[in-house]
Amino acid sequence: MTTDAPQGPAHGSAKHLYQRHRSVLPDWLAVYYADPIELTHGEGRHVWDAEGNKYLDFFGGILTTMTAHALPEVTKAVSEQAGRIIHSSTLYLNRPMVDLAERIAKLSGIPDARVFFTTSGTEANDTALLLATAYRRSNQILAMRNSYHGRSFTAVGITGNKGWSPTSLSPLQTLYVHGGVRSRGPYADLDDAGFIAACVADLEDLLGHVRPPAALIAEPIQGVGGFTAPPDGLYAAFREVLQERGILWIADEVQTGWGRTGDNFWGWQAHGQNGPPDMLTFAKGIGNGMSIGGVVARAEVMNCLDSNSISTFGGTQITMAAGLANLTYLLEHDLQGNARRVGGLLIERLRAVAAQLPGVREVRGRGLMIGIELVKPGTDQADPDAAAAVLEAAREGGLLIGKGGGHNTSVLRLAPPLSLTVAEAEEGAAILERALRSTQV
Repeated sequence: MTTDAPQGPAHGSAKHLYQRHRSVLPDWLAVYYADPIELTHGEGRHVWDAEGNKYLDFFGGILTTMTAHALPEVTKAVSEQAGRIIHSSTLYLNRPMVDLAERIAKLSGIPDARVFFTTSGTEANDTALLLATAYRRSNQILAMRNSYHGRSFTAVGITGNKGWSPTSLSPLQTLYVHGGVRSRGPYADLDDAGFIAACVADLEDLLGHVRPPAALIAEPIQGVGGFTAPPDGLYAAFREVLQERGILWIADEVQTGWGRTGDNFWGWQAHGQNGPPDMLTFAKGIGNGMSIGGVVARAEVMNCLDSNSISTFGGTQITMAAGLANLTYLLEHDLQGNARRVGGLLIERLRAVAAQLPGVREVRGRGLMIGIELVKPGTDQADPDAAAAVLEAAREGGLLIGKGGGHNTSVLRLAPPLSLTVAEAEEGAAILERALRSTQV
């Protein structure tokens, strides 16, 4: 790793901070690394820890630092807004909230769109599920196997990844559908057309056994599940089946939105042959670290609630100012195009490395959303120990990455800020190559 002059507390303070963390915060609150680090500041695509160590950031606060650390345009907008008014709630008119809602509604592709702001992706998905079940008068939800939709009671109840679902109790009845994982499962050996046909047949068979559900919720690319995705067009084929029965389609764009996939601004657009979703949820990158989430829905669906509601912190002025500045920067600098170009180079570089390593099963992804699936060499079995070792080795080399995976998978997750340069992509790939090679048996 690279070390600059110390910028924070004295050497060893991270260990003491971790002891304090463990004594006052929940045991189930996940923390990376055997010796956790305290990040104190960042700039561009880099961050520094409390000991002055510099890292190239390929995880962006879990896909949240979308444009860059300490982006001047966002910092200025937040500072100026804080000097006027930080918060007032939705009980009062709020110009920054209306401004951002107008822009997102237009970008969403959903006709006659309405936008409701929340403080997180979890809350956004909760809201979408509330709207769907109220609109359809049904508490049944279709979700994808290997999915993740948040940490609340309702979101956990529909999550199809047992590693992130601590209880089977739920206010909803959830039915799980095939299709989110292309290279594993009963249809993995089929070609793309056959895979889609088999998943559609499975969905139709499932719907023949139950009363019509309220909605299907699906991540176009599954995030926590290891950046897995179906062939393009799967959700369009599902959409045709759903529309015949009046079932809504919710696209969970918390990780895939805002151009991260490079090819499209929204993940659903790879499956848009039968029109946009009825709802999409967003969060993470739009705030560049500020707490913003939300739902976009057709007016008929959004307005179906027959009781009062507000949001205390959703749409608050300071986060909306950040979102407006961040979105403006993203669009004016074509960061979607940069994600496509630089991400394409990065994934090809990593595939060339993976071809030489028996412990790498697959390098997959789109744009700057890349997963590296690790297995025990000579088998098709997940290797979580290797994933943990590579995570540590990458950090030692000066690179921060993430990890994930679902049923019997171990995946390294790469999702740097969308302003990543070619030189930084090459640097990160070289560090990761050394980390992968150092942990191969």
